[in-house]
Amino acid sequence: MITVNRIVYAVFETPDLEAQIEHYTKIMGLTLVARDGDSAYLSASADQHTVVLRKGTEARCDTLGFQLPPGTDLGDYAKQIESHGLSTKRQSDPQPSISEALVFSDDKGTNIEAFVSAEPANIGFQPQGIVPNKLGHVAYNCTDVQSTVRFYCEVLGFKVSDWMGDFFAFLRCGPDHHTINLVQGQKTKMHHIAFELRDWTHIRDACDWLAQDRIPLVWGPVRHGIGHNISTYHRNADGQIIELFCELDRVNEALDCYDPRPYHQEFPQKSGKVWEDIQLGANMWGTPPPEGFLD
Repeated sequence: MITVNRIVYAVFETPDLEAQIEHYTKIMGLTLVARDGDSAYLSASADQHTVVLRKGTEARCDTLGFQLPPGTDLGDYAKQIESHGLSTKRQSDPQPSISEALVFSDDKGTNIEAFVSAEPANIGFQPQGIVPNKLGHVAYNCTDVQSTVRFYCEVLGFKVSDWMGDFFAFLRCGPDHHTINLVQGQKTKMHHIAFELRDWTHIRDACDWLAQDRIPLVWGPVRHGIGHNISTYHRNADGQIIELFCELDRVNEALDCYDPRPYHQEFPQKSGKVWEDIQLGANMWGTPPPEGFLD
């Protein structure tokens, strides 16, 4: 099976393009690498772009970009995807730096752009702003979480890292504990986008940076039991939740367990656990999410 091996970018529609560009450059510390009419391309560092912003009528995340292993034949990959009854389309130059991609939709309507190679941005990190290491994961509310989990595992080759009860799934496509989160909801929408920071002091500095612009935290700092990452949550100019995190568990696939950490509950901490203690899974430090956070 040909599997995607990392998430590279997320594409957003926004009613206020300028405000979103300002948030992702001034606050988040991404670099505006290209602007084409009503589209803007922003990079964290190495990749040509990490976030794509497009002028639209509503705030939403409608596309995710995933990279395939080097040497993958897109024709072979198309046959694999189509064997699941899905329609695919080959696109030339779908994004700057990407010459060819296979485009299709997941079972909840999010577009997937899968590509093999892309030209790097080679811009390095910005001197101001939060300046994350990389895009870490994207979380969605979905109306049938079990169905969407099956899609990502059976079609894209993701693995289940953990479950919170039967309503919140954490899926990975690489060594990081999760790349896609799926939580049961009344309607389908992006819940949050998450960026990896270096360490706890980077989280602290990010909170100070947010405070300078009077951007309050929605929740945090917390240490999640699931994934064991330290995280904070705030909202961008469109009201979408952005997570900043560090210390996320990393898996040893050969052993099917996570690299040991002193704050783990089990030794070894195996993947695929179903967390019945919802409070512990949400925040080992005790403070629950605010009311309506998962809606």
